[in-house]
Amino acid sequence: MNLTSAATRYLFFTGKGGVGKTSVACATAIALADQGKEVLLVSTDPASNLDEVLETHLGSRPTPVEAVPGLFAMNIDPEVAAQEYRQRIVQPYRDVLPEAAVASIEEQLSGACTVEIAAFDEFARLLGDPAATAEFDHVVFDTAPTGHTLRLLQLPAAWSGFFDTNTSGTSCLGPLAGLQQQRALYEATLNALVDPAVTTLILVSRPEQSAFAEAERSRGELAALGVSNQCLVVNGIFRASDPEDPVARSLESLGHTALGSIPAGLALLPRTEIPLAPFGLVGISALRRLFQPAELPQKVEATHVMDQDTNDIPESLGCLVDDIASRECGVVMTMGKGGVGKTTVATAIALELAKRGYHIHLSTTDPAAHLDMSLSTRIPNLEVSRIDPAVETRRYAEEVMRSAGGSLDEQGRKLLKEDLRSPCTEEIAVFRAFASKVAEGGDGFVVLDTAPTGHTLLLLDATEAYHREVQRTNSDLPETVRELLPRLRNPDFTKVLLVTLPEATPVHEALQLQQDLERAGIEPYAWVVNRSLTPLCLHDPVLLARQASEAPYIKEVNQDYALRTALVPWVSELPDFPAWLAELTAKVKPILSGAPETIVEQESANKTKRR
Repeated sequence: MNLTSAATRYLFFTGKGGVGKTSVACATAIALADQGKEVLLVSTDPASNLDEVLETHLGSRPTPVEAVPGLFAMNIDPEVAAQEYRQRIVQPYRDVLPEAAVASIEEQLSGACTVEIAAFDEFARLLGDPAATAEFDHVVFDTAPTGHTLRLLQLPAAWSGFFDTNTSGTSCLGPLAGLQQQRALYEATLNALVDPAVTTLILVSRPEQSAFAEAERSRGELAALGVSNQCLVVNGIFRASDPEDPVARSLESLGHTALGSIPAGLALLPRTEIPLAPFGLVGISALRRLFQPAELPQKVEATHVMDQDTNDIPESLGCLVDDIASRECGVVMTMGKGGVGKTTVATAIALELAKRGYHIHLSTTDPAAHLDMSLSTRIPNLEVSRIDPAVETRRYAEEVMRSAGGSLDEQGRKLLKEDLRSPCTEEIAVFRAFASKVAEGGDGFVVLDTAPTGHTLLLLDATEAYHREVQRTNSDLPETVRELLPRLRNPDFTKVLLVTLPEATPVHEALQLQQDLERAGIEPYAWVVNRSLTPLCLHDPVLLARQASEAPYIKEVNQDYALRTALVPWVSELPDFPAWLAELTAKVKPILSGAPETIVEQESANKTKRR
């Protein structure tokens, strides 16, 4: 299937984090522009990396990509969108209502939910108002990781329903009159999404069973929304060219197995297969080559990945676990770009701590998490759970109705119940559950697999919004929420691990996250460079080329950004899941490129590098 041969006006690229949505979306937009079309490429991801991939500084308005005539790109900046949204909602009331009432509306509009609906507002304008993009032949959306995307796509129906049934005239987003002005636009947005003549939904996946499972879930949920024009892109298919390379054979076998067991719903979709590129997909030249038959690189000479001074060589993940275990309790949080392996690293750490006899609670705040719930029945000392938004929202609403609603008359209870049906309630409920999980770190170890970067920052930023929500609903402020930020800021209590891959975009997005955390007073404990080929002895030319490309990013992390760095090698998946996880935390003896005979055994050492 050729993505550009019969492209509809609107193209959506979505899928599990890390599958290459941005690369495929950018390559498609470039190909359309190269055909003479006028194309607008839009990122709706709060953690967008379009600027780096296109090597163009972008803003919240269409910006020409100079290297590609006809191509324009933009990021929907949530904060800019929220500022413009607040101004549009509040302005009509400034000369009508008392100053105190206007201030109250502004206070209502300062929460994390406003940021989300404001970003959606801009997205809806681009999709639901043809005049907004009239000068373009195609609009290509590089969407956020799947959990966020599904929430985004469901908002038109969610808010339309809220308009229909709310009788109080207010919401957590301020007066409904301001929102009603957008109702026709939201309905037009939903109509455009479900029209197969104008919109195509492209599900992007890697040849991995977990990525296929996520794509199938998205396919079903989107089909239920009425989005029927869907197709599948399988990105990064690897074919070994050196039969003597065991890593290459194993990697090819894993992909072959996943493709052979692709879910039935996905198998029926039109499919495009893209081979694993031996080069990084940053820059217009590289993106133009993505859809071309891959040429095997020439022989790649081994290069020094890092200096042989042992202080400059990353530790193993097992060394970090040694230090974490010495505290005997606390919270471990894995954070980073979607698809870098946060869930895997969190689970491996939890498993290793449980094996050492500590009581461990492993949980996730990620809407698209893939924690193996069966682990808790197979591993002593390990409890596994998930913060389920639907369950937490129902529990929170019931609690508010019991406490705040107990003293209200029938009309008051009805109004409160309507207010709790606001989509913002879910964010608050999940935040409460997150705070409760963190509090459990005082009695044992809590390992939290957090959501992709953008959602995580919204969660961490929600403290003040939560206080406002408590005041609005007259509910109680739990002790866990009052103590949350002090606990997160205490390095002896909370260990934040930034998980990344040895590639440009994941490293630089993790750096942005580190800077945001530091502004919030939270110092990351360590970086984990995951799925690295660097420690492996390879022969396949494609893998050697990718191994060589890792060197500058590992150096960048280890020497410039991280207080401590752990390097986790790519390990072939084993049928026994716990055994495979144990391989990740083993005291790795990395074979460094450029010194194939040198085996450096890492010892636990708390580095004192400063950025």
